[in-house]
Amino acid sequence: MQGMQSGFDPLLVGLSYLVSVFGAYTSLRLALRMKTAEGGSAVGWLVGASFAMGGGAIWAMHFIGMVAFKMDMPVRYDLGLTLASMLLAIVVTGIGLWIVGRGSASLGRLIASGIFMGLGVAGMHYLGMAAMRMPAEMIYDTGLVALSIVIALVAATAALWLAFNLEGGWQQVGSALVMGAAVCGMHYTGMAAATMKPNAEVAAFDPSGLTGDDLAFYVSLAAIAMLAILLFTALREKMFGESLLEG
Repeated sequence: MQGMQSGFDPLLVGLSYLVSVFGAYTSLRLALRMKTAEGGSAVGWLVGASFAMGGGAIWAMHFIGMVAFKMDMPVRYDLGLTLASMLLAIVVTGIGLWIVGRGSASLGRLIASGIFMGLGVAGMHYLGMAAMRMPAEMIYDTGLVALSIVIALVAATAALWLAFNLEGGWQQVGSALVMGAAVCGMHYTGMAAATMKPNAEVAAFDPSGLTGDDLAFYVSLAAIAMLAILLFTALREKMFGESLLEG
């Protein structure tokens, strides 16, 4: 983002990456449980993996990254559009995981799901950007927007492949680190595509919207708590299952 005095808060940028890695790792663990489960249990693991990847690795990272960008103007976020962007991220992730996770994960199915999920992630990003309320117009560089979409497609396809092909603990950690970098790459490329042009005639913000500080606090707290619970559930179920086999 350009057009005025601005800069990134390095602590929040780092936090956005860590949340994305945590979400990706949790989603990988849950997706593996989904692959071996049946019936309602598989649906439960799918929902958990969707929240971990869509709500944590992608959406929470996105909004923490948004708040990390500091501008010399007041900014609030429309609550309705913010929640809609979160729902979009979770739904498209869930559909992508479901398509690839059922039956044999063929190359064609992987690519189709990656494209669908990637476009959904890009849509989430720009819907989230549209939630910003400030006294400025937002102008996009079409080249950087296109690049951000390509990164989203690649990241989504990679996420789906990793979710069902790597089972080793350290492999999953490495995959989560790569996924976090890919998601952050898409996000910050999308932000670089936007130029803020101050305009006093544009409504500054909706008084009922969330401030950046509010958003950073609530999103970080909710994401970390949700991911910790999901990861604990996956690990507990795995250990419980192994103890039954040993017994």
